[in-house]
Amino acid sequence: MSRPSGKPVRKVVTEGRFLRFVRIGTWEAVERTSPRPAVGVAALTVDGEMVLVEQWRPPMGSAVIEIPAGLVGDLPGKSRESSASAARRELLEETGFRAARMRRVCAGPVSPGITDECVELFVASGCRRVASGGGDGDEAITVHVVPLRGVEAWLARRERRGIPVDVKVRLAIAFLEAESRLQDRRRPRTIRM
Repeated sequence: MSRPSGKPVRKVVTEGRFLRFVRIGTWEAVERTSPRPAVGVAALTVDGEMVLVEQWRPPMGSAVIEIPAGLVGDLPGKSRESSASAARRELLEETGFRAARMRRVCAGPVSPGITDECVELFVASGCRRVASGGGDGDEAITVHVVPLRGVEAWLARRERRGIPVDVKVRLAIAFLEAESRLQDRRRPRTIRM
C-alpha cells in the first residue's frame, strides 16, 4: 500500500487523562497523552520457568495472560529512566523477580492500525524471586511461573477457560526457547569415566 499524497489533516476528537482519540484524514487512532515508550519482559527463571502475569483488562472484559510490561518513565522522578531500567523495574514490581541478565531483543509497533505505541521487548534470564510482586497502586496482578517446556499446554488450558493470551506471550516464548538453548550450550559438560 502506498502512502497517500499530501499531509492528512490531524484533529483531536477527545482527550482523557491517559489517552487521546484523533482523526488523521479519514483514519481514527488512539495516542497516549504523554507519549512514552513501553517495555515488555520475557522472563526466564534459573529453573527454566517462564514468568507470566494475569490481570483484569477492562477493554477485553476479562483477565488476560501477558508478559510483565509497562511504560518507561511513568513514575514521579523517573522521567529520564532508560528502557532497560524500566524493564527491570516492571519485572520486579509486577512479579517480584529480579534478573541476573537483561538484554533488548526487538522493538516495534504493537497495533499500528489503531495506535502509534511501540514496545521494546527484553529477555530477562537468571531470574530469582526476591519479592511478592503483584503490581503497584490499583494493579491486581497474579503471577504465574510455568515450566518453559510446558507453557504452550498451560496457555491452551487457560484459553479453554476463556482467558485470552496476549500475542506478545508467543513472541516471548520464542525468544526464551532460544535463550534456553543458548544457556544449555554454555553449561560445562561433565564427562564420567
